[in-house]
Amino acid sequence: MEKQNSACIAIVGRPNVGKSTILNKLIREKIAIVSKKPQTTRTRIMGVLTEGEDQLVFLDTPGLLKPRNSLGDYMLQSVNAALDGVDAGLLVVEAGAPVSKADEELIDRFYRGRLPAVLAINKIDTLPDKSRLMEQIAGYAERFDFRAVVPVSARHGDGMDELLEELKGLAQPGGWLFEEDTLTDQPERVLAAEFVREKVLRLLDQEIPHGVASVTEHMREEDGLLEIHVTLYCEKANHKAILIGKGGSMLKKIGSAARQDLERFFDCKVNLQLWVKVKEDWRQRPETLLGLGFSEKNLEL
Repeated sequence: MEKQNSACIAIVGRPNVGKSTILNKLIREKIAIVSKKPQTTRTRIMGVLTEGEDQLVFLDTPGLLKPRNSLGDYMLQSVNAALDGVDAGLLVVEAGAPVSKADEELIDRFYRGRLPAVLAINKIDTLPDKSRLMEQIAGYAERFDFRAVVPVSARHGDGMDELLEELKGLAQPGGWLFEEDTLTDQPERVLAAEFVREKVLRLLDQEIPHGVASVTEHMREEDGLLEIHVTLYCEKANHKAILIGKGGSMLKKIGSAARQDLERFFDCKVNLQLWVKVKEDWRQRPETLLGLGFSEKNLEL
């Protein structure tokens, strides 16, 4: 029997440091949505890379921030649950940024869980003075004995091969956790809804995108055409008007951009239908979060 090594690795860090972009680059497929807005990721997302004798199971987590509502509490639970059940950690930080309180909290979790960890310093392409990297590396080295420190630009792919090799070094004998062709544990309905929400984040500004949830209500393929119905839930009536836009213009932009991603991912023609509904203060209500799919079951590995 062929030797099989595996490691389950939690990708953690502050909001907007590029954790989801790194996950997508590592597994060479887009399963996590990305945007420039913080806290784009709201729950744990699993991605699996099987290459040669190694299988790496990555858990992408929301950015670590102090919760301000029930959704924030859920996101913090996602981070804690991910760190409780993994073999190693990948701490992602932004090039040139000082060590934050959130970084120190995550490093403390590595200590308490006796987790080996790799440090990825992302967005090096945005740092004009590369000499600052040495000072940054020294600052983290004082706090934790990382297995490796790898400067990367996930956006451009720089350093990603080196990062992958370091992460493979964390894999241990004992068999794979999933079948060789497994890519993610995210249901197709969830992926479809998340692709739509990504376009909301990219096309709308201010607070509105953070007050939007997306749910796939219907998904069926027939004669090579995949029909997907997604409802966008927002918190206020005026937000609904903005999401729809004049004459439906904004909703059409969101749908058109999302459909391109969906057709690329599912490799077929997609008929995407979008609706917008109001659920006031849904982020503040635990019972509403459950109805929108934010359940404790989604935190389990």
